[in-house]
Amino acid sequence: MYYSSKYQSPIGIITLACDGSGKNLVGLWIKGQKYFGDTISEIMTENNTMPLFNDTKKWLDRYFAGKKPDISELKLAPIGGEFRQGVWKILCEIPYGKVITYGGIAKKMAVKMNKESMSSQAVGGAVGHNPISIIIPCHRVVGSNGSLTGFSGGIKKKIKLLELEGVDLSRLFVPKKGTAL
Repeated sequence: MYYSSKYQSPIGIITLACDGSGKNLVGLWIKGQKYFGDTISEIMTENNTMPLFNDTKKWLDRYFAGKKPDISELKLAPIGGEFRQGVWKILCEIPYGKVITYGGIAKKMAVKMNKESMSSQAVGGAVGHNPISIIIPCHRVVGSNGSLTGFSGGIKKKIKLLELEGVDLSRLFVPKKGTAL
């Protein structure tokens, strides 16, 4: 069983999801986001009384107010395989207001997996399927050439989130074509 709740944010309606225990956040999706709810195999029952949802909404309030709430304040339990879990853990290490490239994450994953190299495309797939957007900050990942591509919530929302965090966007650009535009 999974529970859900809605949150009105400056970038649109966000759906939160937790497991049946109500202790673990398993999803946070922006309305219209690619792969919305794809890690949840059951129907979610709306329940706005879950303490975890109240805590998550307070976290989001602080985030959208320009504060820097810590990821560790919430019990996150994204659903995914070992490789994706590894990528999502690296996403959680990206400092507020900073960006990293897909290639940078690939290098970190190669080290973790004792491999010489790792595919940036494989990393991109894991980043794109992140089920807990914003809190697990997949919006902080950019292309090696400075391209603002790959955010399943849409490029305009990615830019808003990076601006909110004070990221210097002067060396970054919106690609003419690509994914998640």
